[in-house]
Amino acid sequence: MATSPVRRNQPSRSPVFPVAESGKAIYQDGTYLKNHPDWHAEESPFKVRQVLRMLKQRNLVPRTICDVGCGVGLVLAELQPRLPADCMCWGYDVSPDAIALAAGRSQQNVRFRVRDIRRDPCDAHFDLILMLDVFEHVDDYIGLLRDVRPKGKHKLFHIPLDLSVQSLARKNGLLRRRDEHAHLHYFTKETALRTLTDVGYTIVDYFYTPRCIELGDQLIQKLARLPRQVCFALAQDLTVRFLGGYSLMVLAE
Repeated sequence: MATSPVRRNQPSRSPVFPVAESGKAIYQDGTYLKNHPDWHAEESPFKVRQVLRMLKQRNLVPRTICDVGCGVGLVLAELQPRLPADCMCWGYDVSPDAIALAAGRSQQNVRFRVRDIRRDPCDAHFDLILMLDVFEHVDDYIGLLRDVRPKGKHKLFHIPLDLSVQSLARKNGLLRRRDEHAHLHYFTKETALRTLTDVGYTIVDYFYTPRCIELGDQLIQKLARLPRQVCFALAQDLTVRFLGGYSLMVLAE
């Protein structure tokens, strides 16, 4: 039987989502769905592998999980069967379009809601909160991170490292990330980790994830894979800083 996350005593009311707040408009007015009808679902298996890698690495067995900014829900749909059968997973997203697409993936232990975790009427607390490629989209990302911190015991972030020598060397290197993926903020490993600690998180563990090796089917992306793999094997930090193409998986408390 599905179990609900721990609920604190709060009045039950519907969350309010001001359109101008946190750059939400494009996710609520159909713009993002029009530009990305699959909502980047093809990246979900890659993200699931990274989540499982961290859980195994730190020997974590969460019983309640919330995927904040869950999109069309494929991460939770593929993750839950690889977890204990009684693990209850909740997917929250501020986009009605995304949750409408996610609804077909609902299961006994996987539920989806149009909801902002900061205004969760249940004020739920989770063993693990996932934020996979999320806060770079939010204008007040510091405020979001501060508000999410008390909502769960562990938080797992997947953060694109858009800032690199090669992305800065190309005239539209960062503008492409803004235009195609609606990234409002750009990070290196150092600034991503510092952002989390400045807000009060304790970093438990982190590692690079090879987005550039496992994702992307354009010819230039394929040609760049071998040089990146060779360089990464020799010097991880230097490769990520100069060539880019990697993200950072961070486990924090």
